[in-house]
Amino acid sequence: MAGPCAPQLRRRLGRADLKAVPEARRALRELLRHWGRPGTSEVAELLASELVTNALVHTDDDAILTATVSPGQLRVEVRDFVSRRPRPRRPAGEEDTSGRGLVLVQSLADAWGVSPHGVGKSVWFVLGAGAGAA
Repeated sequence: MAGPCAPQLRRRLGRADLKAVPEARRALRELLRHWGRPGTSEVAELLASELVTNALVHTDDDAILTATVSPGQLRVEVRDFVSRRPRPRRPAGEEDTSGRGLVLVQSLADAWGVSPHGVGKSVWFVLGAGAGAA
C-alpha cells in the first residue's frame, strides 16, 4: 500500500459521461510519466479505460477514479455506487465490441478484484512488482 506522500490521481466522473474516458487516460498518463516503468503506462491506460467505461455504461450514477503510484506498483480503482458485482465474460462472437473489459484486466493486471463499500463497490487492479491485493 502506498504511503501518504505517494503521487495520486483522483477524478470524479459524471454519470454516462463517456468523454471522461480519454480524459482519464490522459490524466493517468501524466501521473505515470515520471514513474520510470516504460510500457506500463499503455497497459495502465487500457485497463483504466475498461474500468471507467464499465462504471459509466453499467451504472446510473457517477464514478470515482483513483490511481496511486508507489515505488513498486500502481494501483487503480474505479468506484461506483451500484452493489452488483461485475463478472468477466467472454464476448459471444469475434465481431462483438463489448464484453472484453474484465477479461483484459484479468489477463494483464498483476492483481485485480472487487471491494464492496457501504454503497457500491470499487473494481481495482495493480501493476508492478509488489502486486499484493489490498
